[in-house]
Amino acid sequence: MRTSAPRLAWADVPTDASHPQHPVPATPPTGYGRFAPSPSGDFHLGNLRTALLAWLFARSTGRGFLMRIEDLDRVKAGAAERQLDDLAAIGLDWDPPVVKQSERLPHYEQATDRLTTAGLTYECFCTRKEIQQAATAPHGPMGAYPGTCRDLTDAERAQRRAAGRPAALRLRAAVTDFEITDELHGRYRGAVDDLVLRRGDGTPAYNLAVVVDDADQGVDQVVRGDDLLSSTPRQAYLATLLGLPVPQYAHVPLVLNTSGQRLAKRDGAVTLRDRLALGETPEYVLGLLTTSLGLPEVTDPAQLTGHFHPENLPREPWTLDPDGLSQTR
Repeated sequence: MRTSAPRLAWADVPTDASHPQHPVPATPPTGYGRFAPSPSGDFHLGNLRTALLAWLFARSTGRGFLMRIEDLDRVKAGAAERQLDDLAAIGLDWDPPVVKQSERLPHYEQATDRLTTAGLTYECFCTRKEIQQAATAPHGPMGAYPGTCRDLTDAERAQRRAAGRPAALRLRAAVTDFEITDELHGRYRGAVDDLVLRRGDGTPAYNLAVVVDDADQGVDQVVRGDDLLSSTPRQAYLATLLGLPVPQYAHVPLVLNTSGQRLAKRDGAVTLRDRLALGETPEYVLGLLTTSLGLPEVTDPAQLTGHFHPENLPREPWTLDPDGLSQTR
C-alpha cells in the first residue's frame, strides 16, 4: 500500500474564483477540446478519469481546453462549483471563460429557426409513454422514434393543440444512418432518427445544444465516454445540416463497478471527497487514474502531455472496487 501524503483539507482546494487557468499562449490555439459535465452532483472517479483524458487529448496536441456546464436539465445547487473544484484539485486547468448552456438559449433558438425555415422540423405531440409503446422506426435502433407525428395534417396538429398537448420540435431527418470516424473505434456508422431539437416545455434538447456549442466555441476535438458513441452520428449529421464542422471524436472506455455496471456514487467511496475522507490526497487519486490508463504515476498531469499516445490507451473498461483501491497500489 502506498503511503499517502498529508491530507489536503478541502478548504485548501481552490474555489471557483481562483481556479487555475491556462496561460494565454503567444499565438491562439488552432482548436479546442472540452469537458462538458451536467451539474447534477459530485463527480465520481469515472467522471474524473474521462475529464483527465479529455484534458490530455487537448493539451498534448496543442489545443486549448474549455469547460462548459450543461445545465439545461438536471441541476443541483452548488454542483457546478464543486465539480470545478474537483478538476482543479487533480491538476486540470482550462481556458476561460466557463460557459453555461443556460446563458446561451438564443443561440439554440437561432439554430432551430434555421432548420424550420429549411423545412427540416415538425411538431411532435407524443408523450414519452406513447413513444415507448409504439413500434420502433423502420431500420432504427430499439426505441428510435417511429415518426408518428411526421406527417400530421394541419387539422390534426390543431386538434392536438386544442387538447392541450405540448409540442416538442423534431428534426425531419433525410437519412437513417450516418458515419463518423473515431480515434479509438475507427469508422462507425450509427442510426439517425427524427431526434428532438426542442422539448415540449421549450427547453433546447441536448443533441442540438451540444452541436451548436461545439461549433460556436471552436471545439474540434470531442473526448467523452464510449456510452455516447451510438448517439454521435446523429449529432454529426445535425452539424452537417446546420453547415457546421464535425469535430474529431474519441470515445473512451468507462469505469465499471465490480458487478460490471457503469460506476455510480452508490458504489461506495468513489468521489474525490470520499477518498479525501479516507486520508488520501488529490495527487494520490490522480495517480490512481493515470495508472488505470497505463500511464506513469504522476502528481501533476502536465508531466504527461509530452508522452501521451492515444493508441496506447486501454480499450477495455476499468473495473473499480473502491474498497480495494489502496490494496491494489
